[in-house]
Amino acid sequence: MSRKAKATPFHPVRHDRLIQEHQHDPYSVRAKPAEPAACPDCGAVFHDGRWRWGAAPPQAHPRLCPACRRIRDHYPAGVVLIGGDFSAADKDEYLRLIEHEARAEAAEHPIERVMQVEDEDGSLVVTTTSVHLARRIGDALQHAHRGRLDVHYGEAERFVRIHYWH
Repeated sequence: MSRKAKATPFHPVRHDRLIQEHQHDPYSVRAKPAEPAACPDCGAVFHDGRWRWGAAPPQAHPRLCPACRRIRDHYPAGVVLIGGDFSAADKDEYLRLIEHEARAEAAEHPIERVMQVEDEDGSLVVTTTSVHLARRIGDALQHAHRGRLDVHYGEAERFVRIHYWH
């Protein structure tokens, strides 16, 4: 009678994996604010775990929303640079498109807003309170005008810089 060794599964241990370090984002809160809370600057209300537009209940705690904190600190989460040779009519079209996308996003998500639109040396620079809105603006520009779009995310996707050339 031959005795066979019992087969045991082998699971090698990998020693080359990357260890994820804690990423510090001062605008990402670890704990949710006490509900209900209302932003004294913009009027957004924190209820059922998210910021929304609506009337604040009388017992709402005053709490600055993340968008108003970023605006107050001049610390954008997204930057869209629109460059190239474009006319005044093109610039007006870009501004209308930016405003349209910002209104559509802010209607559902109060913490996603355009902070500022500046004209710098013939280019437009748009700063936003979220990476999502910046990406949405970049995608809308590329879809509408078929220009070149470059997207560069920063550390842990907490910042995005978008370049659009027409």
